Amino acid sequence: FNLQLWNNYFHLAVAFITQDSLQLENFSHAKYNKIQNKYGDMRCLIGFAIRDMWYKLGQNKICFIPGMVGPILEMTLIPEVELRKATIPIFFDMMLCEYQRTGEFKKFENEIILKLDHEVEGGRGDEHYMQLFESILTECAKQHPGISSLVGSFVSLVRGLLERLLDYRAVMSDESKDNRMSCTVNLL
Repeated sequence: FNLQLWNNYFHLAVAFITQDSLQLENFSHAKYNKIQNKYGDMRCLIGFAIRDMWYKLGQNKICFIPGMVGPILEMTLIPEVELRKATIPIFFDMMLCEYQRTGEFKKFENEIILKLDHEVEGGRGDEHYMQLFESILTECAKQHPGISSLVGSFVSLVRGLLERLLDYRAVMSDESKDNRMSCTVNLL
């Protein structure tokens, strides 16, 4: 097992699907349709490959926690529903790997909270992502009763943080200083 090789693979693949020229939702409707018809959404193809390779790592997955949390988060925040549905379960698998090794998933939790703040501040994330994140992780946790309550607490924590970060991002363009201050206090 060559850790550096796999690390390079994952980082390159995430860099590919997050590049600006592949963010189809930023294009005009005509350009979007033309690209979709000619090439399809390459982000999904690569995202599915990342997911498949992640699950093939077996016991070596722990080597990528917390290092790959940020890149995987960046990938799951792409506003493409099928890509999100396919890749958000990687988070549960990361939690499960760390839990099986240490009895908790604090490294994962700390990293995702740190990276989520950065990504939402950068304009990524939306209400739909928050709902999908919550439903997928809750569904995954039902199959593992031993970790279910911890995952539920984690999902509640992330949902609350994401709600506040999205509110904060929304009011930053607001003229009312009171609204911005109130949102800042809530976030803190």
